[in-house]
Amino acid sequence: MPNKPLLLGITGGIGSGKSTVCHLFSVLGIPVYNADERAKWIVSNDPEIEKAIKAVFGADAFIEGKYNKALIASIVFKWPDKLIELNHIIHPAVGRDFECWVQANGQKAPYLVKEAALLFDSGSGNKLDYIAVVHAPDHLRIQRVKQRDPQRDEAQIKNIIGNQMRQQEMMERASFLIDNSGELMLIPQIIALNSSILLNI
Repeated sequence: MPNKPLLLGITGGIGSGKSTVCHLFSVLGIPVYNADERAKWIVSNDPEIEKAIKAVFGADAFIEGKYNKALIASIVFKWPDKLIELNHIIHPAVGRDFECWVQANGQKAPYLVKEAALLFDSGSGNKLDYIAVVHAPDHLRIQRVKQRDPQRDEAQIKNIIGNQMRQQEMMERASFLIDNSGELMLIPQIIALNSSILLNI
């Protein structure tokens, strides 16, 4: 049985720049698992997950076989207990998917990266060796999300930020910090973090 590969988590609030950071790790040849993208795929392709979501949110949770994201979003932001129920359906499925991905990719690189917005909230970060938090000022995060998702207004973005774990709390729990405020160059930080991890393997 091969040794379990070292696992690095990359997390941060919306608009912090997680995807940019993970792209840089990919450039260094490190495989990256995007938990949020895989969650979307699982919701759209796993009949058991679809059935479980319908049981909580009703038949309109899927329209012609497609996940009704707008409806679900409107419900979970009004009723946080529904968000908890949704996470209890999706997070275990993503966890199983991640384990399969680790087994498939564990020998391809010195370590693996898992990108997820909810590493701390879901408890999945407990299974990782290190967690790096990407951080930036709220005003910059809001600006980035507006540029990326023009359909979202500032009130919606602030609502999402308010429903996520506070950035300061994430930073206090992190193994490493990645400053994406624009004050420091990003690439040297990633190269230094990569070197630090390689030294500890």
